[in-house]
Amino acid sequence: MKTKVKELRIAAKMTQQQLADLVHVSSRTIISIENGQYNPSLMLAYRLAEVFGLTIEELCCLKENKEMEDKRQNENP
Repeated sequence: MKTKVKELRIAAKMTQQQLADLVHVSSRTIISIENGQYNPSLMLAYRLAEVFGLTIEELCCLKENKEMEDKRQNENP
C-alpha cells in the first residue's frame, strides 16, 4: 500500500527512529511502511495520521490505493 509516511517524515525533519518512538513501534516497522513492504494496522495508521495532523485516508492514500486495486481486479476478472 502506498502511503505518504516517508514524504511527511522528511518534511517534518524527523528520523525514522524519532517517528517510531512517537507511534510506539520499531524503526524497522517505519522503514517497512515507507518501502511499501508492510501495511500498518488501523491503530498504527491512526497514530501516524495523528502525528502529521492528517486523516488515515490522506496518510494512506486510500482513494488512490482503491483505484489501483479496482483497476487490477478489472484487468483480471
